[in-house]
Amino acid sequence: MSLTYLHTMVRVRDLDASLDFYCGKLGLEELNRIDVEAGRFTLVFLAAPGDSSAQVELTYNWDSEEELSGGRNFGHLAYRVDDIYAVCERLRDAGVTINRPPRDGHMAFVRSPDGISVELLQEGAPLPAREPWASMPNVGEW
Repeated sequence: MSLTYLHTMVRVRDLDASLDFYCGKLGLEELNRIDVEAGRFTLVFLAAPGDSSAQVELTYNWDSEEELSGGRNFGHLAYRVDDIYAVCERLRDAGVTINRPPRDGHMAFVRSPDGISVELLQEGAPLPAREPWASMPNVGEW
């Protein structure tokens, strides 16, 4: 039996806000977009730059008023980063709440506009503790 990972689907309520978060702030790249007029939905496939092996599929239902919940129950998406402090600073400067700051120089959590937890992990060894992150408290759920 052969298995190949394809993608993780995340349902979104506001496609523009989600693309701003995942692409504009987090840094993923849009690989493909499919608009299905008959089904009234859009699929957008995203991946980290240079790595299309782990894709996120954003599913946007055009007419849905459904309240999306369960972002925490979903678990989380996780990305390895070169400099966790620089990434968190860039996200914070872009208006993203750092729910679990990288106090340990290794791990942080943020949330998408639809409440999906996104884990950021420092590549290699943890970075030395640095302010303001070292003394920053957790905010909300992550």
